[in-house]
Order: sequence, then C-alpha cells, then structure tokens
Amino acid sequence: MKRSRINQVIKDMEALAKENGFHLPPFCSWTPEEWAEKGHECDEIRDNKLGWDITDYGLDRFDEVGFALVTIRNGNLKDPKYKKPYAEKLLMLYPGQDSPLHYHWSKMEDIINRGGNDLYITVFNGADGNKKLDTDVTVVTDGVERTVPAGTKIKLTPGESITITQYLYHDFIMPKEGGPVLLGEVSMCNDDENDNCFYEKMGRFPEIEEDEPPYRYLCTEYPAAKD
Repeated sequence: MKRSRINQVIKDMEALAKENGFHLPPFCSWTPEEWAEKGHECDEIRDNKLGWDITDYGLDRFDEVGFALVTIRNGNLKDPKYKKPYAEKLLMLYPGQDSPLHYHWSKMEDIINRGGNDLYITVFNGADGNKKLDTDVTVVTDGVERTVPAGTKIKLTPGESITITQYLYHDFIMPKEGGPVLLGEVSMCNDDENDNCFYEKMGRFPEIEEDEPPYRYLCTEYPAAKD
C-alpha cells in the first residue's frame, strides 16, 4: 500500500470525525517531527499501540477489504503497568469496503455507528476450532435482545449499536453507494495479536511503499523514547 494512499486515508478520517463532531486526542495530530522529541512520558501510547492504524489484512486490496482506525485508549493484558480493563476505538470504512468474518475469544465489544453511511454486520455463532455454526443467534442492539437466523445481516444506521460477545462471528459490510461510515468501538482490552479468530486466514498490517513522507505515524512506527 502506498504511503500517499495511507496519508490520504488518515486525512479523510480526520475530516469525517470533524464532520461528525468527534474530537480526536492530541497524540493523533502529532507529526513525525514532534514524535522524534517525545520521551518516556508517552510510553503508554507506544506500548499499547494507541493512534493511527490501517489494515488491508495483508491482501493488498484495501479498497475492497480493510479499514482505517484510531485506538484512542487501551489497557494491556500483558503488562501490569497498564491497568485499564477497557479500550476505545474509532473506525472508518469507505463505500464498498468489507472487514472479514472473525470472532474474539476474550473481548466483548459494542460497535456503534457514529455517523455517515449505514453499516451491515453478519452474525454467526462460533466455536473453538474456527467453527462457524448454523444455529440461531441471539444479539443485543441498543439494549434490545432478539434472536435471528445464522448469517443474518444486522443493519446499523447512525446512532445504532450492537453488542458483540465472545465467540460471536461478525464482519463489517459497507454499501457500495453513499459516503464512508464512522464507527465507534467500546470494549474490553484489545489484543489484536492473540484475540482475533478469522474464519479465513488473514494477515494484519499492509506492506508500505514509501512514495512520500508520512503525514502521521502509524501505531507500529513510533520512534523509541528520547532519553
């Protein structure tokens, strides 16, 4: 994925957040030059990978499969220094983009449509061994419980949310028409390295072609703390 494309995606998400009245934390606007001067006071941002993130699941088809996100806050199950038992993200998907089917062993989360387009989430019950079941699925949307057939696509319009429990397979599907969607995620601690079970094997971070300087660092690119 070209750096120029990553830069534009971040600018688009900044604009969408502003359009919907969502103010990002200060570290989201730090430039690479500013990051070069940051010391150990910013270790929580580095260690917990807060900030900008772009994924194409290693498929190199970002316009079809992938999304952009900002991790706003996150605890760390592997480091007792960071005691937060919760996390929060902001996500953006373009029209026609999908995010692949997956579940979490440990994390429970709410996905909230914060504004823009509609979003569809397909739901299946899952089980250990990467199994997708054909049993009816009980879901809760904004405090209302209902049971739907396996494979139902739940529509979230702006303001609506769904609770994703452990072992609940889910994806994100965007309509091909209309603009992008801004999503919120409120969850237990997030651990992308160990708590994502994809129905089909996926990668995570894109290979980056450096065709221009970075506008913002991604969360995997922060320089070491300045002593």
